[in-house]
Amino acid sequence: MPKKRLTMRQIRELLRLKYGDSKQSDRAIALQLGVARSTIQDYLARVDKAGLTWPLPDDLSDDAIEQRLFGRPNTQTGLRRRVEPDWAALARELKRPGVTLQILWEEYRAIHPDGYGYSRFCELYGVFERKLSPTMRQHHAAGDKVFVDYSGKKITVIDPTTGEVKTAELFVAVLGASNYTYAEATWSQKLPDWIGAHVRMFGHFGKVTRLIIPDNLKSGVHRPSFYDPEANQTYGRMADHYGVGIVPARPYKPRDKAKVEAGVRVAQFYILGRLRNLTFFSLIECNQAIALAIERLNGSIMRKLGVSRRDLFLQLEIPAMKPLPETPYEYTEWKRARVNQDYHVEILGFYYSVPYTLLREEVEARITVNAVELFHRGSRVAAHVRLYGAVGRHVTHDDHMPSSHRFYAGWSEARFRRDAAAIGPNTEALVIAVLARRKHPEQGFRSCLGILKRLRGVDRDRAEAACARAVEIGALSSKSLGSILDNNLDRQTKRPSAADLPLFHTNIRGGGYYH
Repeated sequence: MPKKRLTMRQIRELLRLKYGDSKQSDRAIALQLGVARSTIQDYLARVDKAGLTWPLPDDLSDDAIEQRLFGRPNTQTGLRRRVEPDWAALARELKRPGVTLQILWEEYRAIHPDGYGYSRFCELYGVFERKLSPTMRQHHAAGDKVFVDYSGKKITVIDPTTGEVKTAELFVAVLGASNYTYAEATWSQKLPDWIGAHVRMFGHFGKVTRLIIPDNLKSGVHRPSFYDPEANQTYGRMADHYGVGIVPARPYKPRDKAKVEAGVRVAQFYILGRLRNLTFFSLIECNQAIALAIERLNGSIMRKLGVSRRDLFLQLEIPAMKPLPETPYEYTEWKRARVNQDYHVEILGFYYSVPYTLLREEVEARITVNAVELFHRGSRVAAHVRLYGAVGRHVTHDDHMPSSHRFYAGWSEARFRRDAAAIGPNTEALVIAVLARRKHPEQGFRSCLGILKRLRGVDRDRAEAACARAVEIGALSSKSLGSILDNNLDRQTKRPSAADLPLFHTNIRGGGYYH
């Protein structure tokens, strides 16, 4: 690397100390300026060669002094003594994996042996780089990073049925090496919209980067920290699915997110500015317009580099990015919950059962659009179809219940009708009559259970006959059915009327009691 030059203030001080009233020695001047004596001698030789005297003329500018001392052409004229490389092409090449300025300089010198030396080459590239936008000055390898954030500006969408004016958020993602941009509108910045935007972003790219660099958005970063930021668990699961890492931008470090902030400004110019006079009546319609605007942005030529974002994306990013997984990520939310005394866990206002042995234990719930899975210490202990709506807020698996609860939980109108129908139609008719006579069918469950219990071990034909007799005479209880069987009334050829049936009761003593 070349030695750092003295500033023009130091050069003027050197001339004053050497040729002014004090006329100090080279060694004394070196001590005062904090440089080597040989450096002072080198500068004095240049001063003598340039014919400079002290005091300097008032109209002699710093640029003129530098020109006379170092013989450097005026950079404003654009004239240099050696063949200039294509700095824009070098900036693009530098974004390829493994490419360095040393390699590019060697290739340049192979074509132009009399070209710039390495130090001057790097210096001139730095001059070119400083003319680029701040985000381009950061060296991002192709396929390495995508910067994501929400714009602070919102898009208006009108509900066509009610006329209500809603606002949608603008999600923006920018690839580090190419500045290739993706944007879409979502209703909110909440976790489902945040994850969904990432899934659609990777689907649009067709591949995935090595890292995601989000701002410290609450949906993405659970605990912002300068040293140990902690990503939201659901966000982390999504990243695991795609095999990417999450490195949140450091708090109070604006350069960490300069890429996406510049991309946000450009996206606002291309999207919000160009679409400001359009009226949208759905989010789909809004995103279609955004896609067209972003397509135009990615296809436009960047003045400093002479190529479009899409060209850089195809040439640099795509070959370096990783392939997508076979299936897109399904939005999954994770929550912690404690098992209640009734061996159910409350998830978003609904209750899902787990094995009763986990009472008061803490479990993790994996929530998708269609299912709720419950895990205890990493092992899945229950899986349920997710509930929606206001009806049926509990779902219980029989094998999660204690045996005593399981017996009573099986009581239902359908169950008793099914068990009765297995014996015969007359038995089913008796059960239906018992349930119909109650204001609430549940009030007849015990009678039905008694009827089925009384028919155990009874021949099927006789059971059917007894039930038919019971329905005919209105004997709708297990005790009346038992009386029919005990008195063989089911076997009588002539069926008596209800008035002919004997009455059986402990308080009815009969005529013999009085004699």
